[in-house]
Amino acid sequence: MAVKKYDLVIYGATSFVGQILTEYLYEHIGLTRKVKWAIAGRSEAKLRALRDSLGEGASKLPILTADAADQAALDAMCQKSRVMISTVGPYMLYGELLVKACAENGNDYCDLTGEAYWIKLMIDKYAKVAKKSGARIVNCCGFDSIPSDLGVQFLQQAGKQRYGSFFRQVKLRVKAMKGGASGGTIASMVEMIVAAKADPAVRSAMGNPYILCPDKHTYSNRQISVKGPVYDKDFGSWAAPFIMEAINARVVLRSNSLLKMAYGKDFSYGEAMLSGPGIKGRFIALGITLGLGAFAGGLIVNPIRNLMQKYVLPKPGEGPSLQDQLNGYFDIRLHGQNKKGQQLMVKVTGDRDPGYGCTAKMLAQAGLCLAFDLPKEDKAGGFWTPATAMGEKLIPRLIGDAGMTFEVVE
Repeated sequence: MAVKKYDLVIYGATSFVGQILTEYLYEHIGLTRKVKWAIAGRSEAKLRALRDSLGEGASKLPILTADAADQAALDAMCQKSRVMISTVGPYMLYGELLVKACAENGNDYCDLTGEAYWIKLMIDKYAKVAKKSGARIVNCCGFDSIPSDLGVQFLQQAGKQRYGSFFRQVKLRVKAMKGGASGGTIASMVEMIVAAKADPAVRSAMGNPYILCPDKHTYSNRQISVKGPVYDKDFGSWAAPFIMEAINARVVLRSNSLLKMAYGKDFSYGEAMLSGPGIKGRFIALGITLGLGAFAGGLIVNPIRNLMQKYVLPKPGEGPSLQDQLNGYFDIRLHGQNKKGQQLMVKVTGDRDPGYGCTAKMLAQAGLCLAFDLPKEDKAGGFWTPATAMGEKLIPRLIGDAGMTFEVVE
């Protein structure tokens, strides 16, 4: 196999998250012989403007151009790089051809999609091709779903070490979080809702918690999702639905299936947001539930969705300010219980806006992990989750260079 020119290429570098990722990577590793990387996208002018914004020292940062709809250009780009990092969403609209190019050319790939139905389509279409070429395709390498997927893995390993067995029941609770939404994220949500509304088959598939698991998975139980205000005695708090569970739980369940059901055929997993104890906590949980329902309902109705997109929701390329990103954070807790009733809790935190500042660092470190910590002979080609592809090797990177923590809190 010919030696490729670049270790990493950031495709979609001028997107909202792409810009943050590029700035982080430049500040973190600069331009050295140890890591050869480039930025890529459709517009050379925008890529040059991004490079100029990094300062004079970045003038030698390579630029590659390729349209997301140009298969030949994407193939040519893949033939120059070992790992592709994609921030181009909605992935349902713009992501498939790059996945195809990576699968066919043997490139490792990671992205930040939260579009479960699209991931399922890509697995069905390209898993055999990726396995044959040696391409490791790893979706969901941002806030959805690294804290959840790696958090469960960290909890399970701690439980195994302490009690000699994995936890059959695990739940994630968001204790605190501060951050905003970008136009790209909203566009992805809108695209999924429109697709589900238009096609009953899509709607049914998106409601299936096992959508990302192999067709012959052996789960024996029904997953329970928090749909409204519930009191969680393990946390001493009321809880409300967490919007990211729709992708995170599916990734975690896929991880267990790829691990040959190591956590058990009766493994259950769910997520929610803590709202506090007492009557106040209950009313906050109710408010969150009603707010999420109203938001989703508005996106389903065409005239209301159009008005929201025109006057309320951020446009593609827009997102939280730099100050808001710096002031953002997240603090999540994962609680596990085994068949003997033994319990353990871990904490996972991030020091920036979860969807953007933290996500950019997670995605960058995932790309670096694929490039430098995961030899081809150590992990076969195919579609993997963050935990099953990189977990134990990625966690130290996230702690050391991405402002995250993973710790047991009993």
